[in-house]
Amino acid sequence: METTWETVIGLEVHVELDTATKLFCGCPNRFGSEPNTNVCPVCLGLPGSLPVINERAVEHAARVGLALDCDVRPSVFARKNYFYPDMPKDYQVTQFDLPIDIAGHLDLPSGQRIGITRAHIEEDTGKSTHVGESGRIHGADFSLVDYNRAGVPLLEIVSEPDLRSAEAAREYVAELRSVLLAVGASDAKMEEGSMRVDANVSVRPSPDAPFGTRCEIKNLNSLRSLGRAIDYEVRRQIDALEAGDSIVQETRHWDEEAGRTRAGRRKEEADDYRYFREPDLVPLEPEPAWLDAIRAALPALPAARRSALADAAGVAVTTPAVALLVERHQDELALAAIAASGEAARVLTHVEHDIAAELSASFSPDALAGVVRLEATGAVTATQAKKLLDVIVERGGAGDPVALAAELGFEAMGGDELEAVVDEAIAANGAAWDKVLAGNDKAIGAITGHVMKATKGKADGRAIAAALAARREAAAGTSA
Repeated sequence: METTWETVIGLEVHVELDTATKLFCGCPNRFGSEPNTNVCPVCLGLPGSLPVINERAVEHAARVGLALDCDVRPSVFARKNYFYPDMPKDYQVTQFDLPIDIAGHLDLPSGQRIGITRAHIEEDTGKSTHVGESGRIHGADFSLVDYNRAGVPLLEIVSEPDLRSAEAAREYVAELRSVLLAVGASDAKMEEGSMRVDANVSVRPSPDAPFGTRCEIKNLNSLRSLGRAIDYEVRRQIDALEAGDSIVQETRHWDEEAGRTRAGRRKEEADDYRYFREPDLVPLEPEPAWLDAIRAALPALPAARRSALADAAGVAVTTPAVALLVERHQDELALAAIAASGEAARVLTHVEHDIAAELSASFSPDALAGVVRLEATGAVTATQAKKLLDVIVERGGAGDPVALAAELGFEAMGGDELEAVVDEAIAANGAAWDKVLAGNDKAIGAITGHVMKATKGKADGRAIAAALAARREAAAGTSA
């Protein structure tokens, strides 16, 4: 019996927080500076230097926690001990057993809810560049270290192992990025390293089997790489297990050019890091009033905006157009136009297809509603409505659709006139009509095109389709 393998994925997302200075010192938190220019004794870990917590970083961490419906609680810092060249102190200041945010969730556009285990504050490491053909420390000719990033405030957001596919993982990261941008906690630029993803991947033979041995794919910096790396790793693990091999718990690195993961180091457990409380920092104890003020200032988040648009449009919250309009920040335009016109379906269609995202902020909801009303009453065709929207965009996003339709000479063709043109088109395209009657739906395009050309675009496409469908049904009844 063939095994139906299930993929299990948990993600650790590292986000650089948007602060002016680093987490424990006054050095600039700035991307792109000359190497080793944004450094001081504190972030270089020199003897006698003492850290001072960045209040803005703590505020951002609390804001993200509240946005993810976490319990924001008192927390403490710890030292995580391990040696790498990009760790100037030979330890990292992080949060271990008492993180600031725990037990939250993130609702995806697809409708799935992903649990958030925790989010904790920590300092970023420096950046090593390994010079040589491999690009990695093994086989490098020499390595360079830039400590500008050392000490930059990070928030590590850890999900529950609730994801079951690479597509879901990409959706999760994209949604999390939208939340981070909405609350202003980070610029979340994956291409600059301010948002990086570690993917914990395992497989199991059935949904009710225990979790398999996981491997952690480190430092994925694009949604494309995330999806490709997970797909490759899943296939690798399944092939190994079906061949009778076992999976070793380890970190792995994604090779973008080769399209594969490569083994790194065996994965340490918590004991290996020898955590202990950071003696130079006091515990963080957020006051309830301070948290209430942060909560009250939160903007509408993507999930709430999708829900509001779906309710107004009378569609499911998982409708693709709803997610797209919220992602493009066009939901306010759509909501206002729906309220003014009462024609939700047409509004969603026009905003999705006919109004560019960068133009929606300046586009008048009343103008959009006016165009939709003209189309709904049959005063203009769908094609003419699209042209009206194009002209309104050209004129700055505002205008009177009724006056504009008159200016352009737009009017919908009357029923009797259209019927005559449809009959003429069928007569002129006899071979195509025979194909339509024989079941070839593609052939109907030639007849529709003839009608549109003859009417100079004044005929409504839906009306043409209805007229042709009626004649097709009549012809079928006659032959029977």
